[in-house]
Amino acid sequence: MFIRRTDRGLLANWWFTVDHALLTVFLLLMAIGLLINMASSPAVAARIDLQPFHFVKRQLIFLIPAIGVLLATSFLSVRAAKRVCVAALCVSVGLVILTLQIGAEVKGATRWLNVGSFALQPSELLKPAFIVVCAFFFAEKILKPDMPGNIISAGLLIGCVSLLVLQPDFGQTILLCVVWAMMLFVTGVSWIWVFGLIGIGAGGLMMAYLTVPHVASRIDRYLNPDGGDTYQVDMAKDAFERGGITGTGPGGGSVKQIIPDAHSDFTFAVAGEEFGAIACIVLLGIFCYVVVRGLNKAMKEDDPFRRIAVTGLVSLFGLQAVINMGVNVALLPAKGMTLPFISYGGSSLLSMAFAMGLVLSLTRRRAAGKVLDDLPARPIAQPQMAGS
Repeated sequence: MFIRRTDRGLLANWWFTVDHALLTVFLLLMAIGLLINMASSPAVAARIDLQPFHFVKRQLIFLIPAIGVLLATSFLSVRAAKRVCVAALCVSVGLVILTLQIGAEVKGATRWLNVGSFALQPSELLKPAFIVVCAFFFAEKILKPDMPGNIISAGLLIGCVSLLVLQPDFGQTILLCVVWAMMLFVTGVSWIWVFGLIGIGAGGLMMAYLTVPHVASRIDRYLNPDGGDTYQVDMAKDAFERGGITGTGPGGGSVKQIIPDAHSDFTFAVAGEEFGAIACIVLLGIFCYVVVRGLNKAMKEDDPFRRIAVTGLVSLFGLQAVINMGVNVALLPAKGMTLPFISYGGSSLLSMAFAMGLVLSLTRRRAAGKVLDDLPARPIAQPQMAGS
């Protein structure tokens, strides 16, 4: 069954307005993630006495609804996307607060909420919802200069960041702050704001370094690798060296046998060892393509809300990828950050599917400046009776 351009149904409208290239790339990344998970996770499962494909099966359980979330979100009109994100932000903030009260503590942080046999990380859902809601307030400030949109969005940032620091999760905190600053920059603020934010960020990082031993330890190990435990990063670098240009082949890697987080934070290193530098460069190119295409579409938008929201969402996607890959090749201090669509993790997968579904929704082609499904229905003219 083929969809024709003369069709006027919801599916036909979506198909002829959605960005097919981005949609294909997102589905491709999900497939690549499953493939790399099949290579990296059996060794991790064996070390903790689980079935060899335990993590693969769990990833599949989340992959199917993630595809559904991606597609369903891409159908949303702009108005519906705003409403969904407001609801998602409220729910995620509530869940983060609940996590702080009854969540499971893992490696000194309380970020996970146990739901049956699965663990949910509410802060993952918070990120895309926060970006879209802040984009709305930034846009309102542009359209209505007397509205304190920037101040309201700054208040939301402070509130959300405070919850993340309490977990603590400084990586997500920095990521959220940087994305927020990039969105503010797109609104056209003065350089005073830009340098002021840079100063505040540097001051916050220095305070974290001086008051939080965990943060200080990671920065110290990055600046002086010989002065502390850099085992995982050292093994990751060794994996890239062993893989060379073409890799050892699927299943031929050995470093994954000893890297504790080979299926999540260091899955890029496993890809480097088994599939080689060429595959890693191709994967990096795919991430760059998404960011460049997304930003290009955002800059062409006349609607400030769409422009700011898409900029924030693709920046989240790109920065998260940069942080993960940067840690794997020892260019950045160690930080637990998943590689979008690639690393194992149901919360991350669903959250990124939601975020990229929003990108697809907000970048759909428009008629007369509006998404087609936002256009009001036109009344059908009634035939005139003779002599009337």
